[in-house]
Amino acid sequence: MPVTYKKIASVTVTGATASNVEFTSIPNTYTDLKIVFSARNSTGDVDNVITLNTSTGVSSARRLYGTGSSVASDTAAGGGLATPSSATASTFSSTEYYFPNYAGSANKSVSIDAVNETNGTNAYSNLSTQLFTLGSAITSIKLAPNSGLYVTNTTATLYGISKS
Repeated sequence: MPVTYKKIASVTVTGATASNVEFTSIPNTYTDLKIVFSARNSTGDVDNVITLNTSTGVSSARRLYGTGSSVASDTAAGGGLATPSSATASTFSSTEYYFPNYAGSANKSVSIDAVNETNGTNAYSNLSTQLFTLGSAITSIKLAPNSGLYVTNTTATLYGISKS
């Protein structure tokens, strides 16, 4: 990572499954936040749901996505991907979340770049953005699948980004 990135915390699912990964007590000493997330889910293809502090209040969203055979866009609040348990063993999704100006008092935006690796013909990728109605600093971030559970070796790392 660039010198302006500082690892704040990392979470790895070490038990059989977990219903979410969460970062709490996020300091307000950086300009932006980034989460690098590698996930596998106990069920089928799923989106991740983002909770900022205690808010899931997405006021607007836009998603561009591909399925391996088609492309589309919508206004769904897709929060990244988790590779399904039916995919090739030991394959995980890769999602990056970027939260600019997370410590400010304006509503919070997040940009998401995600792909799930299945080692097959039907792999998903998406680029999306969401705007949360949250007028205070982000102090906690929770990622949870919209169905199923995260499995062993799902990993999330939170970085604080400083001005260069």
